Amino acid sequence: MSHATTTTSRLSRPEERVLDAIDEQALVADLVALIRVPSVTGSDAESELVHWHARQLSRVGFDVDTWKIDLDELARHPDHPGTEAPRVEGHGTVGVLGPAGVPELVLQGHVDVVPTGDLDNWPDRDPWSGAITGDAVHGRGACDMKAGVAVNLAVARALATSGVALERPFAVHAVVSEEDGGLGAFATMLRGHRGAAAVITEPTSGDLVVANAGALTFELRVHGRATHGSSRLAGHSALDAFLPIHAALLELERERNAHPDPLFRANPLPYPVSIGTVRAGDWASSVPDLLVASGRLGVLLDEPPALARAALERAVADAGAADPWLRDHPVEVVWHGGQFGSGRIAADHPLVHEVAASIHATQQRDVALSAAPYGSDLRLYADLGGIPTLHYGPGDVRLAHGPGERVDIAETIRVARSLALLAARRCGAHV
Repeated sequence: MSHATTTTSRLSRPEERVLDAIDEQALVADLVALIRVPSVTGSDAESELVHWHARQLSRVGFDVDTWKIDLDELARHPDHPGTEAPRVEGHGTVGVLGPAGVPELVLQGHVDVVPTGDLDNWPDRDPWSGAITGDAVHGRGACDMKAGVAVNLAVARALATSGVALERPFAVHAVVSEEDGGLGAFATMLRGHRGAAAVITEPTSGDLVVANAGALTFELRVHGRATHGSSRLAGHSALDAFLPIHAALLELERERNAHPDPLFRANPLPYPVSIGTVRAGDWASSVPDLLVASGRLGVLLDEPPALARAALERAVADAGAADPWLRDHPVEVVWHGGQFGSGRIAADHPLVHEVAASIHATQQRDVALSAAPYGSDLRLYADLGGIPTLHYGPGDVRLAHGPGERVDIAETIRVARSLALLAARRCGAHV
């Protein structure tokens, strides 16, 4: 386990003013309001929240750039990150406070969320309630990542209303489409927005996430031979043909997780190979002649996505070569949907120490460094944008994407205070 350890430092008067300007009630109210907008990836509500960001930032004096994303133009770009949800539009918003120049710090958050699943699994069958129970706010996106988005706005307001001036600019980025590939972050980088450093306020359970694995969506098309179910032996079930392929994927997963990076700590499976959907057949009494399975392949830290794809294709081909049916009916592998590469920041990068120091000063604790097993916008900011980037935000990712998603209010406020101090220090807050 790796830790970033600092000593306590005294706060300057401008830093104290920024922290005093954090409006905790407004932070919680923003979070509730954000949850109540059902901004599922690909929906019009994504753009609604991007424009809401623009209004909030403009009201406190930010210079705001809001634009419509040219989906067709981005689709032709060789580095297009892929998408999974149908989409007819997308917008981006960037707000900058302070003098001209490249922002010294960017806080970034995505406004989109995944679908709700079975409503019967949600309290009161309402995933969009934003209900406050005890010290937690509940609802789809509460921790992934509308609490982080609310934190970014709270920091922005504190800097703008505290009465301090900034020597160097500060920026907030609100993006769409993170959940299905990162199109919003991709568009923001191609728009030319940059920063000296960035923090993405994804849920990190108090850690600093300095690296994250990638995730590549794939589709397998397995062919069989149809016949009547009563004469099954006269055909060949595509489901039966898939079984050795599935076994090969499990073996590939075992091999790829044999020696994980120490940053993954106790995570037993940082690079999963999982099948998410399986469709086969069109009639109960017919032997299915086609099975289509879609899944995701975990990309190792620092592994080029092309090598990850080649590893899965090789595993499928080897399994097919060993099977009499599949030798003559090879499985088709198609890469579509989100294509997340891995990303990281050096553990000794100054940004890591600065965030750790801000956490120590506001929370009186040291912080652990870790890696996340999921893809995120980090790799687009770090690789395409050349921006040193890490994750630090409120929430437990194990609660994300499921019913009963929630985030702790006290933790959200603590994160806001730490990042407000980071922003004040990096951007040179002064009276």
